[in-house]
Amino acid sequence: MSEIDNRRIWCAGVEYDGSAYRGWQTQQPGVPTIQERLSEAIAFVANHPVDVVCAGRTDAEVHALGQVVHFHGTADRDPRAWLLGSNSRLPDDINLRWVLPAPSDFHARYAARSRSYRYVIWNRQARTALGRHRAAWIYHRLDAAAMHRAAQHLLGEHDFSAFRAVACQSRTPFRNVEFIQVQRQGDLLWMDIRANAFLHHMVRNIAGVLIAIGKGEADEDWPLRLLELRDRTQGGVTAPAGGLYFHGVRYPDYPDIDALSRPGDEPMLPGAPLL
Repeated sequence: MSEIDNRRIWCAGVEYDGSAYRGWQTQQPGVPTIQERLSEAIAFVANHPVDVVCAGRTDAEVHALGQVVHFHGTADRDPRAWLLGSNSRLPDDINLRWVLPAPSDFHARYAARSRSYRYVIWNRQARTALGRHRAAWIYHRLDAAAMHRAAQHLLGEHDFSAFRAVACQSRTPFRNVEFIQVQRQGDLLWMDIRANAFLHHMVRNIAGVLIAIGKGEADEDWPLRLLELRDRTQGGVTAPAGGLYFHGVRYPDYPDIDALSRPGDEPMLPGAPLL
């Protein structure tokens, strides 16, 4: 049997602090990316080159708690060996959470039925030292209830042209938002959003619109008008990358993977129970 025939698909959950990286996708030599670091670490354990495929690419300085990847390996390793061996070769700001053997037809991107993101804001007059790279800092007091009500206009399938980056390469601007919620606890405010897929900068652009509403600079119907205008130039500012987290993926056709691919509410910052 050839080496190709011996290949097995493995999937893994990944968390990372994206502050020091130029995003997920491998670029030219010398540019640090998450994909490059993961591929190198897993390839060391596999003892052969490895191509790591993710559920959803993230931009420069964006983080992940529940990223999911898959890779092919011919090495005779069990999940624990893949997990501990890879983590021993990864920098401190990237970590595998779990590893599982996957069915032969599993694909981290194409098998995903929905993806979720969380956008986190420190909302107080004084900036934060500990959270400076892992949350956006807004010193104006935000009205979380108004932001939540405004966000409900985005539920369902819409043309999100007003919320996509100019450089977005998606063939269609239509996306289906299944869930969106804005909450506050103390000085922390966060937005959770789940959709079948996302356009480039879509979550950060939504966050920027909702922040303006939270400040009282725009009314709660502004998201609805933007959907109707389909014009990015009318859509306000893009929220900073440091507040954004790839939070989880849903794989209903693969129950064992699905059970691990949606991390619970876990603390990542002091006093922040829901990052």
